[in-house]
Amino acid sequence: MAKELNENTSFKVSIQTLIGIGFAMATIISMWFVLQADIAEAKQLPEPEISKMEFDMKDINIRNTILETRDDVKKLEDRMIRMEEKIDRLR
Repeated sequence: MAKELNENTSFKVSIQTLIGIGFAMATIISMWFVLQADIAEAKQLPEPEISKMEFDMKDINIRNTILETRDDVKKLEDRMIRMEEKIDRLR
């Protein structure tokens, strides 16, 4: 049968377990405060500036990638048309 828990119920915990629980709690609490300090510091830092040159370079890179992708799609489309023509001839 299940034991009923009340104010007279007792259980044993070793000192090693208590030390382990205390160490875990101290670690978690210290991590919390370090994280809060890092967040506060990050809020005070200036936002990174994106220069006009960097923006233009990224824009050119993206445009080139789009154009290359368009050319690749066109090549694949041409290959597909040739393959369809070959399949039609084989029928």
